[in-house]
Amino acid sequence: MPSLKEVRNRIVSVNSTQQITKAMKMVSAAKLRRATDAIVQMRPYSQKLTEMIATVSANAEGAQSNPYTITRDIQKVLVIVVTSDRGLCGAFNANVGKATVNLIAEKYASQNAAGNVEVLALGKKGAEYLTRRGYKVNEKFVHIFSKLSFTSVRQAAEYAMDGFVAEKFDVVEVIFNEFKNVATQILRAEQMLPLVDKQDSNVKASTVDYIFEPSEEEIISELIPKALKLQVYRAVLESNASEHGARMTAMDKATENAGELLKDLKLVYNRSRQAAITKEILEIVGGAEALASA
Repeated sequence: MPSLKEVRNRIVSVNSTQQITKAMKMVSAAKLRRATDAIVQMRPYSQKLTEMIATVSANAEGAQSNPYTITRDIQKVLVIVVTSDRGLCGAFNANVGKATVNLIAEKYASQNAAGNVEVLALGKKGAEYLTRRGYKVNEKFVHIFSKLSFTSVRQAAEYAMDGFVAEKFDVVEVIFNEFKNVATQILRAEQMLPLVDKQDSNVKASTVDYIFEPSEEEIISELIPKALKLQVYRAVLESNASEHGARMTAMDKATENAGELLKDLKLVYNRSRQAAITKEILEIVGGAEALASA
């Protein structure tokens, strides 16, 4: 049985850890509210823009000749991986890392063997995870969450778009956690480019008869780049909200576990204390009997 001092030290240590996890849970809850507000406000705009592109490109010849819809033999691949900068959020980052490894192994194994798969890491944890496993990681935008804004995300999207147009990449994939609720994040792997192969059964073209000015082709050439940038921005916002939800859940569970551990430690402490008291009483009684019989 451990000594009273050892048990007391462990109780103090666990109690301090519990206070930290409680504080982290409260901080994540506050950040989660702001993050969910941002993603909820952005989703209708994203959905409407996607619907407009589906409507305009349904019968427009310009949609087929747009540089972002050109399909080529897949030789060079870019995978945009969205994770967080910090840990302590359960399996949030590990799930994205594993999904990236599986995606490359299943769809782009030959390209990866030839060294033609590049990973664009948005978030330090994803960069660290994939670098340790030998993947070619581009860390140009790894600190994007330090000052999250549409401007910084747009630059990352433009890197992928410009690379696709210049034939530096033949396909671009985005992997991220989609926010559903505090306890649930849905892992998503979406093809960003080319647009021809991207099918979304949830988005249907509108039946409204639009009047186009100046022309459908020019409208498409303006809308598609905006939609692509918005797709990456949505993935980053979804991941940001998911991160805080995952951390809040993880810290809540850690706080509960610390409470259970404290109960067990206090029980051990009381037993050790009782055993020490009993031992002292027995020593006193034994000493008294020895004196009486002397």
